[in-house]
Amino acid sequence: MKFNRRSFLQKLGLTSLGLIGFHGLQATPNVERKAKTNAVLKLTGTVRDGGKGIAGVAVTDGLNVTLTDAKGNYSLASTSAAEFVYISIPAGYAFNHQKGITNFFHRIEPNANSFKGDFTLSRLAQDDSKHNFVVWADPQIQNADDALLLNTQSAPDTKQLVDGYGKDALFHGIGCGDLVWDRFELFTDYKQAVDKTSIPFFQVIGNHDMDLDARTDDYSSKTFKGHFGPSYYSFNRGQIHYVVLDDVFFLGTSKKYIGYIDEKQFAWLEQDLAHVKKGSTVVVSVHIPVNTGTKRRDKLNEEPIGGVVANRKELYRLLKPFKAHIMSGHTHFNEKVFQDDNIIEHVHGTVCGAWWTGPICYDGTPNGYGVYEVNGSEITWYHKSVGLPRNHQFRIYPIGAVKDKPESFSVNVWNWDPQWKVEWFDNGKAMGELKPEVSFDPWSVLLHEGLEKPSKRGWVDPVLTDHMFFGKPSSSNAQITIQVTDRFKNVYKQEVDLATLKLGV
Repeated sequence: MKFNRRSFLQKLGLTSLGLIGFHGLQATPNVERKAKTNAVLKLTGTVRDGGKGIAGVAVTDGLNVTLTDAKGNYSLASTSAAEFVYISIPAGYAFNHQKGITNFFHRIEPNANSFKGDFTLSRLAQDDSKHNFVVWADPQIQNADDALLLNTQSAPDTKQLVDGYGKDALFHGIGCGDLVWDRFELFTDYKQAVDKTSIPFFQVIGNHDMDLDARTDDYSSKTFKGHFGPSYYSFNRGQIHYVVLDDVFFLGTSKKYIGYIDEKQFAWLEQDLAHVKKGSTVVVSVHIPVNTGTKRRDKLNEEPIGGVVANRKELYRLLKPFKAHIMSGHTHFNEKVFQDDNIIEHVHGTVCGAWWTGPICYDGTPNGYGVYEVNGSEITWYHKSVGLPRNHQFRIYPIGAVKDKPESFSVNVWNWDPQWKVEWFDNGKAMGELKPEVSFDPWSVLLHEGLEKPSKRGWVDPVLTDHMFFGKPSSSNAQITIQVTDRFKNVYKQEVDLATLKLGV
């Protein structure tokens, strides 16, 4: 009987891919940590553009939110438990950064009963209602070889993409968690890669970015915060309000966590969104997906622990007055999830693919990142495959590549959603639309199925996906054309000879 790794992990309650490699190690207290108190702390300061104060800027300690007055001054009653005072960068201003790592916060000096934090911003020379951003999900570098690939492949590809938009295009990046793989010394390599893209990046904490020796979730982000600042915050560009949340809740045991947003963040988020006009577009970035189709596809009785956000209903409630996009990673597959009429979740195929073992994620999505183009309140998007042109949006497989479809060719359209159209032509004859089916990507099966594959990280497995399509040709040597139209009416077309078609790129 073949050993089924995925089934085994599900029985352990460790279906979340980040839990593979669980060692059962108990957390140990951080002896350097100083006890927190609830002493009153007064936070004051000014937000300026040059010498002029900026009114209406949201300032927070991570608990409460206040706005600057007409002169740009703020005053906030806090406690000594607060770690940072930080702003929600207003629209129309540049993102302060150091070699691509954004800086919008001051670390509060310990044992103080008051703290003054001033912020200086620079107004953009152009209208930012049109701008763009990229989402790097799971760079997840574990060693020097992984870091080299990130720095010599992913980062230069992103730089080339940004440059292709022209020197005046506004871009920022979102590192959507698992920036490294438990090796914090590699944050330096991640930062080097960000610097090479030439754009400022905002970071999300992932389960592999946490301190695994922390005694509680409250302390699990200590190292991350030391490098990047607060683990939840917001900022603005053009007409879009951006929010970053920490949805990885550490359970106090190494490698064990759940997808969960704690009360402190929800209380902060309610205040933050209270200053955003209803009906606006809000982009929320998290690491663990708020929801996926894994339970349905894998026919599970329960949702995979650590694979989705357990208390997502409250997040959906807070986002209901807005037009919302949720950005997530973690899963190493690509998927669109729709909630009500106002929320689209973009579960991203990853920068590292199947943990830097080859050119694809284990649903067949090419290693890459999401690209988003903003025009006013509207957002369009596409998946950019590293090392391949922008129009590389699907892959055709030969007849019988999927074993349970021996008479059919197959097509993987990784960024598909129900508003896409996949049509095909057989020797020039229009054959109509192909419909999506739940299946495995055959190249992923070839590369990843079996205990010995891939040799670099043998625990990788193919996963079921919703974005596979199948058609029965007139003959085994037919010439077929696949024409894919995305939701934005962009058309991608490829013609192949089935007799010579190979499995892979």
